[in-house]
Amino acid sequence: MTLNLCVLTPNRIVWDSKVKEIVLSTNSGQIGVLPNHASIATTVVRGYLYKPTTQCSVN
Repeated sequence: MTLNLCVLTPNRIVWDSKVKEIVLSTNSGQIGVLPNHASIATTVVRGYLYKPTTQCSVN
């Protein structure tokens, strides 16, 4: 299952792709967003946006 990540600036679309997870910085700290995540409204702050590319499991 995926979700659409679209990163916009006033001048252009920087990224538009399907992803499995997004981790971003907010004014309250970092949050992870997965498909079917509960709705949330927050301020995104300057920082890194992570789009994990591999899956791992912990046994």
